[in-house]
Amino acid sequence: MLESHYDVPVAFIIFNRPDVTKRVFSEIAKQRPKRLFIIADGARAHREGEADRVAVTRAITENVDWPCEVLRNYAEDNMGCKRRVASGITWVFEHVDRAVILEDDCLPAAAFFSFCRDMLTKYKSNGLVFSISGSNFGSGDAERGHYFSRYALMWGWATWRDRWQKYEIEPVDYKRVLARTWWRRPIVFAYWLMVSRSVMSGALDTWDIQWILTVWRNRGLACRPSQNLVENLGFGAEATHTRDANSQLAQLRVAVDVEDLTTPLSSVAASVRRDRVDEERWALINIRSILLMRFPWIGVIKKALGQ
Repeated sequence: MLESHYDVPVAFIIFNRPDVTKRVFSEIAKQRPKRLFIIADGARAHREGEADRVAVTRAITENVDWPCEVLRNYAEDNMGCKRRVASGITWVFEHVDRAVILEDDCLPAAAFFSFCRDMLTKYKSNGLVFSISGSNFGSGDAERGHYFSRYALMWGWATWRDRWQKYEIEPVDYKRVLARTWWRRPIVFAYWLMVSRSVMSGALDTWDIQWILTVWRNRGLACRPSQNLVENLGFGAEATHTRDANSQLAQLRVAVDVEDLTTPLSSVAASVRRDRVDEERWALINIRSILLMRFPWIGVIKKALGQ
């Protein structure tokens, strides 16, 4: 049943894509949240027409036709993905102690909102649980409920202020964190080591790897649904990170008939089997990926050869 007002604050992160922003904002509006936070980056001066697209995108979120406290945090200049998203979420938690967080290309099912609300309440006092994620990449669960994962995915998620306060945008201890977390699995360790180095060097402009490292640093877990509740609309050439439109995750849709997700499938411990599905389908952790990160010229040659 649709509630008259959704009582968990919602943070919506937007930039320059009015098409996907409109679709996601429409789903947020259906929930009629009591508090809404809009976070927006500024246009890049060297991108022709981007200032207009940014303005059009921001205007979409002006259409709030229900009783709602709306707070906006708009950057005048372009801050980049890393600093804009991280600073925006920090700003949200200066005002509230919990929040649902959606980026402009993460299209949630209606059940996503109730799942986040219920799990935020259920695990508020459990310090092991750091976040709630709406993603399930096809772990083949016959049961219905939720489980726990080492992977705190951000395609529609929620967390609490006290967990976010542990976030480090420059995780200088990443080697120690990775060694402690993945020492039993050298390939996984090598993969995340290379990704983390890219973040620290600035080659990868992102904020989310740092959140995953925050969860690992604190030996935390993410609560995940047994059915997928968020569709990522952002795959394609214009995306910052999800550029492969042929990825099987680009075809992933939300569950149509969502059954009860409140019952845990297991104790509060990471599901190794389900995490390996994430490694295979989301992170693409394998020897080939590691070689391409270590020797990027291999990919250039393969592309030139049409392979």
